[in-house]
Amino acid sequence: MAKVPWILAALALLAGVLLNLFAPEPYMGLPLLAAAPLVAGATLTFRSALAVVCVTCVVSVALDIERGRPATPLFVDLAVVGLIGALALGVNRLIVRQGRDLALARDVAEAVQRAVLPDPPAEAGPLAVAAGYTTAQAEARIGGDFYAVQETPFGVRMIIGDVRGKGLQAVAAVSVALGAFRQEAEYAPTLDALGRRMDEALARAAAGSGPVISSEGFITAVLAEVSANGEALSLVNRGHPPPYLVHEGQLVRLDPAVPQLPLGVGLGDIAPVATEPVDVVPLPPEASLLLITDGVTEARDKQGTFYDPVLSGRLGRRFTDPEALVEALTKDVGRWTEGDHEDDMAILAVTRRRPPTPPDRPRTAFPGVRAH
Repeated sequence: MAKVPWILAALALLAGVLLNLFAPEPYMGLPLLAAAPLVAGATLTFRSALAVVCVTCVVSVALDIERGRPATPLFVDLAVVGLIGALALGVNRLIVRQGRDLALARDVAEAVQRAVLPDPPAEAGPLAVAAGYTTAQAEARIGGDFYAVQETPFGVRMIIGDVRGKGLQAVAAVSVALGAFRQEAEYAPTLDALGRRMDEALARAAAGSGPVISSEGFITAVLAEVSANGEALSLVNRGHPPPYLVHEGQLVRLDPAVPQLPLGVGLGDIAPVATEPVDVVPLPPEASLLLITDGVTEARDKQGTFYDPVLSGRLGRRFTDPEALVEALTKDVGRWTEGDHEDDMAILAVTRRRPPTPPDRPRTAFPGVRAH
């Protein structure tokens, strides 16, 4: 592919030479001669483009001399090619500068993304952890989907969420939500209490720094907690796509028993309830909890059909590694959409590790008794 710009510039130059030599009318090859520097300026390095411009100018003068044209047309042809060449070099510098600015902006966006949404730990308590993030646009490295995993005195707590908003406002809301989760997960005694404390934190942020959260920019989320021994899984779903339990080749969707409002909805208008329902299910050894955002469930194929992890059937196999589960789901969604993602997609998977089998203790004879 690196040779293609050179080939295009050479073809334009060659076509201009041939037209100038053999066309019935003069100057017919001049547009193609001028096209060679334009192609070079837009696709090659500055030095390479400068070389093409110089060669084109020399070729233009040589062709006019060979055809015996007077001095005035010769200088006119040279001026046209030289002016277009100078413009091509200017375009080249502009493209290089814009490329540097874009690279800098992408680096800053990536740094912000890593600061706001760092990678979760590979292990947390009895769980192995893996996560994946796919943006709707390849050049955009920051969005409104988020996740976090944290060991607490109450077990391993985690969250996956999606800010209903775009741009810097969504990033601000993600920062507030994750900050509130990391702080309150250490002290809230239950998941429903954790959700209420996050509501309060979002309300304080909205009151103190403007409309960080609004009715158009609420946050859907799933809060999850795995007990210290890994046996019990607790879930609170705040208006988010339900998670899945993956175990022994089976994929089961964990719908909430009672639907709940997203985080940040109706703050100040609706009095918080005393207790919100918490769903509790067993988590067998080597079972995985798969948490997703709506970038997965709202992914569509060319016919407009939504993706369904259960109906897909490609996740119906044994997964003892959360990284393999995240990778399999990401590839399956990409296959379904043929790489055309319309929304950001976040995936968080945790797998309960099987506890190690204690080694057999060697038999020893009691003192004074001879072993047989």
